[in-house]
Amino acid sequence: MKSTGKHKEKILTALTIRNITTPGIHTDGCGLYLKVDRRGAKRWMQRIIIKGKRCDLGLGSVSLVSLAEARLAALQNRKIARDGGDPLADKRQAADLLTFEEAAKKVHALHLPTWTNAKQGQQWINTLAKYAFPHIGGKKVDTITSADILAVLSPIWTKKPETAARVRQRMSTVLKWAIGKGWRNDNPAADIQAALPKRKKRVAHHNSLPYQDVADAIEKIKVSHASVSTKLALETLILTSLRSGEVRNAKWDEVDFDAAVWEIPAVRMKQRKPHHVPLSPRGIKLLREAEQLSNQSGYIFPSMVSGKPLSDVTLSKLLRELGIDCVPHGFRSSFRVWAGEQTNIPREVAEFALAHVVGDAAERAYQRSDLFEKRRKLMNLWAQYLEAKKADVANR
Repeated sequence: MKSTGKHKEKILTALTIRNITTPGIHTDGCGLYLKVDRRGAKRWMQRIIIKGKRCDLGLGSVSLVSLAEARLAALQNRKIARDGGDPLADKRQAADLLTFEEAAKKVHALHLPTWTNAKQGQQWINTLAKYAFPHIGGKKVDTITSADILAVLSPIWTKKPETAARVRQRMSTVLKWAIGKGWRNDNPAADIQAALPKRKKRVAHHNSLPYQDVADAIEKIKVSHASVSTKLALETLILTSLRSGEVRNAKWDEVDFDAAVWEIPAVRMKQRKPHHVPLSPRGIKLLREAEQLSNQSGYIFPSMVSGKPLSDVTLSKLLRELGIDCVPHGFRSSFRVWAGEQTNIPREVAEFALAHVVGDAAERAYQRSDLFEKRRKLMNLWAQYLEAKKADVANR
């Protein structure tokens, strides 16, 4: 007689496990299951009767626990339960289960080498210490519930939306790590938004000038009473369409006058990719003028404080004092609109000039060039446009 498969054991194989993508529970027999969540993460769980009560035991992530190891663990748990023991209690005791605060500090230490600077890592743990630890810091990591997550997020969800989003994401990271350790089967921080009130989306735009008014702004900056360093930094920012920090923190070893290229290292770029900036003749002239300010700090645009770069406040304050309705970052928008309306340069060239990510992952995989020569042409056209407009301003 053929077996119905009702009590069939060892149904899964290493191959089927790799190929399974359908979210849900996939049985291997004898209470061992492979759980696949909707994000594709796979972990082992065991359904077992412990002292007359049905329980689900997490056996760890598939990436950490093989099929053979999961089967062995499940068999050992069944033997313990059959003899009247409690494998769940034994597992907790053996693992010396951490509190949420302890787990968060452990995760923080693991991720610390991957952050670009110490400040970023400190902010990560500080937000949890301020908002999460008072509510759930002392609870064992396997006991955290959706109600606990709500208790943390509810007071700040609408009042401090950006902070709340960071806290939720960081709690989720800690709980994902706990799942990977086999200490829990779910992540209540992952999909908690549905239980929280809806927030109005706010889109913040940087104040920017119409591109027709940028040359006039440059003239106002040049005749202002600001320091030479501040004036040169602002005009350089406008000519290159770089972000404020990329200009203010620039150092002389990044500039190649012979090649007319400014090479900004990845560590100073938002996308953490090196950016080669083509310098127009006017841009070269500005940097040559800045050479007169050179000091031991190595900064191209040093502040009055020895060894320090200019601050963003310094640039923004000057624009306000001159009545220029724009922030430093806004000149990037002025450039982008000009490029779209006044040139026939392809869109991706203008986006590369702004050091933006262009296209999806597949498109970026095939786009190996940074379109440097085309960007040089575009930036020269921008400089020429501003020079022509400045001449108009001077002749009024």
